[in-house]
Amino acid sequence: MTRATAVRAVLAVAVLLVSVYISLTMSPRLGLDLQGGTRIVLQARDTDTVEADRETTDRTLEVLRQRIDSLGVSEPTLTRSGDDRIIVELPDVQDPRQAAEVIGRTAQLTFHAVEGPAVEEPGEKPPGSAPTADPSPTTEPGSTADPSPTTEPGSTADPADPDGLTLSDEQGRALDLGPARLSGAGVEDATAGFDAQGGAGWSVSLEFRKDAGQDWKRLTGEAACHPAGDDRRRVAIVLDEKVISSPQVDPSVGCKAGLPSGATQITGSFSADEARDLALLIKGGALPVPVEIVEQRTVGPTLGAAAIEASAQAALIGAAATALFIIFVYRLFGALAAVALGAYGVISYAALVALGVTLTLPGLAGFVLAIGMAVDANVLVFERAREECAERPKRSLRSALTTGFTKAWSAVADSNATTLIAAGLLFFLGSGPVKGFGVTLAIGVIASMFSALVIARALTEIAASTRFVSDYRGVNGIARPGAVRTWLVRKDPQLFRKPVRWLVVSVALVAVAVAGIVVRGVDLGVEFTGGRLVEYSTSRPVDVETARDTLAAAGFGDAEVTTAGDGDLSVRTGKLDNDGEHALRTALAEEGGETTKVRDELIGPSLGDELRRNALIALGVAVAVQLAYLAVRFRWTFAVASVGAMVHDVILVVGAFAWLGRPVDGIFLAALLTVIGYSVNDSVVVFDRVRELWGANRRTPLDTIARRAVLQTVPRTVNTGMGALFILAALAVLGGDSLADFALALLIGICVGTWSSVFTAVPGAILLERNAKTPPPAPGKRKGKGSARGSQGASRRDPLDNGARV
Repeated sequence: MTRATAVRAVLAVAVLLVSVYISLTMSPRLGLDLQGGTRIVLQARDTDTVEADRETTDRTLEVLRQRIDSLGVSEPTLTRSGDDRIIVELPDVQDPRQAAEVIGRTAQLTFHAVEGPAVEEPGEKPPGSAPTADPSPTTEPGSTADPSPTTEPGSTADPADPDGLTLSDEQGRALDLGPARLSGAGVEDATAGFDAQGGAGWSVSLEFRKDAGQDWKRLTGEAACHPAGDDRRRVAIVLDEKVISSPQVDPSVGCKAGLPSGATQITGSFSADEARDLALLIKGGALPVPVEIVEQRTVGPTLGAAAIEASAQAALIGAAATALFIIFVYRLFGALAAVALGAYGVISYAALVALGVTLTLPGLAGFVLAIGMAVDANVLVFERAREECAERPKRSLRSALTTGFTKAWSAVADSNATTLIAAGLLFFLGSGPVKGFGVTLAIGVIASMFSALVIARALTEIAASTRFVSDYRGVNGIARPGAVRTWLVRKDPQLFRKPVRWLVVSVALVAVAVAGIVVRGVDLGVEFTGGRLVEYSTSRPVDVETARDTLAAAGFGDAEVTTAGDGDLSVRTGKLDNDGEHALRTALAEEGGETTKVRDELIGPSLGDELRRNALIALGVAVAVQLAYLAVRFRWTFAVASVGAMVHDVILVVGAFAWLGRPVDGIFLAALLTVIGYSVNDSVVVFDRVRELWGANRRTPLDTIARRAVLQTVPRTVNTGMGALFILAALAVLGGDSLADFALALLIGICVGTWSSVFTAVPGAILLERNAKTPPPAPGKRKGKGSARGSQGASRRDPLDNGARV
């Protein structure tokens, strides 16, 4: 064993041990589409006086966080997306009507005089309310307040008196509050600051507008007329009927004197975060930004559990089929590659868990798909090693394997780079769960390179060093050329003598696809058109016609009803609010008995337009970026031909979905961008070989070079495609409706991509080169014959070669 092999083996073992430890001790973070719950996307809107920018959206988010906490939802998540959007995730919430109602209210911040303790307790504080830092808050010059403004209101006072209010203070004590004396609109600013010199710690400074400042001065002046420690000396700051702070006016403030605007501070045992939160809440009430629900998705827990189970089964079946296939083709080395494939699964899963990546349904599909694509690098290396053994039958197996890794590196790097570009586009230009697919695909690509170039290489080099594997060449799987390649070389078909005929076939296929798009139309999903799509499961079977008639009688005549899953019903409508959805579900329950909502997607019209526009931008950027990358790495003619084949594949996949009447949505877009990466991947492998052969044979016609390159790379293309097809076939059969369309799009894309990389990209490049004036590529720097051996040959000598020559 050489030192390099030992280093790879140690590194592989170390990474595997860490990955196994992470996999056993940490749990994955599941998205709402897998664990069940509701996801709401809010769009902040400008008002006449306030712009919905990053700062005001942050204030709105903090106000909404307090409201969501009052619902008692377990572990809700609120995050800002961009400058003016807020994403709210509510696990296990299946009926989002109450959440939507609470979220949709405009923030109300008011200031009240405290009239004294209430006679009756308004109720217990809810779980999660934080204790106060000081039982006797005061206002300044010098004031103290609750550092955790999360107190839950109890009950209102006599409803006949709309101004009377009874709320819990920071300690949970009931207080009678007077009418609102000042609204949040009067607050000019509220800032958190740290007083290091005075030792007061963190505080919140208040500034009021001109008229509001006079109101504040009168309010605090009246409170100062009561003795120190009296509840009536306090001022209550209330947000959405929650007391967020009730400081007591400092004893130094005289009766009727009050606190002027700009001289008010709320001080106490604040932490930095608590002071900032309180400032945001007070200022947010002063600058309320209306929000609109532009997207709402609800997934039942059974759908997520079924998707996880189906994906796990597909992964096991597909991985087993892929492993058996590569063992059949490459024998012992194929078995070692299968071991590396299992290691890849563990490493990529551990990376997802360790990085805290939220695993969504498309992301789960991406993880499963990457298993089938992970054998690509191994196949490239093994085919190269087979070529070396065929050219020099007496060279050592280890030397052939080392050369195979060396020569395959450029194709491996370029093909994985194009896939990473597609994954990056999915992450930056996708929306919602589609981003998760981009993340898992990128992690899968990186992990697959590690498993192939480190783990599989260490295993195969150790095996190649043994006498048994070296002596019995039929066992290792690479010492003899494959049957398919042998047959192709013997037949030597003249594929590109007339390249135009292949382009005519491609143009005819594109025409059929375009005809489908024009005649049948593209069925854009609700994600791109706006509207609502709800899937229901009923306890009694209900056929589509009965459900359609029932909904029409209930006033939902424009509802489109189709079947989904195992007897479920899918209902698609235009604009429909949560109350309307509840009425629709009630109408279905009259025919189907107990009706359960399995999936619910609500997309506002503005977001639908935006997502549709972003989808077109994503496709355009994908074409431009891949063209730029290929133009840098290859000749411009090769780049244009590859991108032409890629566009050909995109049109065929979209046309196939148009003819089949399948929906085109965000998950389809993820599949389409993956097809783009896969198509360019195949073209890169072919053109990498064309470049190598043409550089070594500069006077040979390009059509002859292209024919040889294709015949040499067909085994790699077929063997890699088979690995992905096994996985996708399992996903299509076992994945259910949620993953079937994704798998179908990729199945079509891989088939047409395999075709186009040979019979569209290569003929296109040949025709472009006939009119190009660029000379053939320079010869490669690999070791040649005779004088080319020199120092370069010495640096790349066979490890078992002592350098002696006869």
